[in-house]
Amino acid sequence: QAQLVESGGGLVQAGGSLRLSCAVSGRTFSPRPMGWFRQAPGKEREFVAAIDWIGTSTLYVKSVKGRFTISRLTGHNTVYLQMNSLTPEDTAVYYCAASVDSTTWPPVGYGYWGQGTQVTVSS
Repeated sequence: QAQLVESGGGLVQAGGSLRLSCAVSGRTFSPRPMGWFRQAPGKEREFVAAIDWIGTSTLYVKSVKGRFTISRLTGHNTVYLQMNSLTPEDTAVYYCAASVDSTTWPPVGYGYWGQGTQVTVSS
C-alpha cells in the first residue's frame, strides 16, 4: 500500500523558515500533481499549495503567496514546501497529498495522504 510521509516540521520563531519534505513509502505510483494542506486545531483542513506532475505549474492559497514555495524532485512523487517569513497563523499540522490521477491539472481530488507533520510558530 502506498503511503506518503512528511518530515521537517518543528518549532520556529516568527519570521523564521522551515522546509517540509514528502516522500512515498511502500508501493510507488506514477508521477502526478502533488499538494500540501494544513489543519489548525478546531479548524477544517485547508489547501496550501500544489504542483503539476512536471514541476512547471504551481498554485498557492493567497495567504502564503510570496512566502511559501512548492517544488518537486523531477520524475518522482517527492515534494517540498519551503516556508519563509513564518507567522503564528501558519501554525498547523501540514499534510502532503497526491492527485487521484497522473494528468489532470489542477487536480480534481487527492487519493493519497500523509500522516502530517506539526509546524509551530512562536511569537
